[in-house]
Amino acid sequence: MADAERMRDHWWWRPGHRTGRHYHACHFAMGRHRELAGLVRTYQKALEPFTGLDLIPLPWLHLTMQPVGFLDEVGAEELRRLWPVLGQELAAVPAPLVTLHRPVVRAEAIYLPAVPAEPILAVRLAVRKAIGEVLGPQRVPESADQVAGFRPHVSIAYANTGQDARPVAAALATVVTEPVLITLDQVELMRFHRDNRMYEWRSAEPLPIGAATG
Repeated sequence: MADAERMRDHWWWRPGHRTGRHYHACHFAMGRHRELAGLVRTYQKALEPFTGLDLIPLPWLHLTMQPVGFLDEVGAEELRRLWPVLGQELAAVPAPLVTLHRPVVRAEAIYLPAVPAEPILAVRLAVRKAIGEVLGPQRVPESADQVAGFRPHVSIAYANTGQDARPVAAALATVVTEPVLITLDQVELMRFHRDNRMYEWRSAEPLPIGAATG
């Protein structure tokens, strides 16, 4: 994927989102992977001179996968019923083994693609199946077309203003690193938000992946 030539502010509110309106999501918490954390720190060191970028603290590194619903739309009883079904569906898919290496500069963020994408997509489809079974197909967030364009990645910085992306890409190109290979053996059911101009979570309950296949 080619780097963008210009960046723009990432921190605009998406439809339905606002300060204080948190949501449930099944995402991968990635800061626990030490090799990945080292890779991210190396690239972020090269990005420190750029004031137009918000570097993502290691505790908030994540791989965005599948929203579940806003807290004011998914009740505690629905979440309680969803939990075992998520566990059952995730146990039936293999834990993805993915590589992360060179970053890509996009219009609003800098991220590390996770490849291959297909095993992570299989996990996402399992989560969507569980949501549809418990909450109903009409309440599965995001369309099939959006899922078809899914490119799993771990962001390392967000743009906070309009700026030329080419110096950013040039700085990253000088960094010498080795690829990181990671097994994604669990996904977290999170209470997710971006109240502080950073994606954070109030809770993250792990769900094992591939327990029935390993």
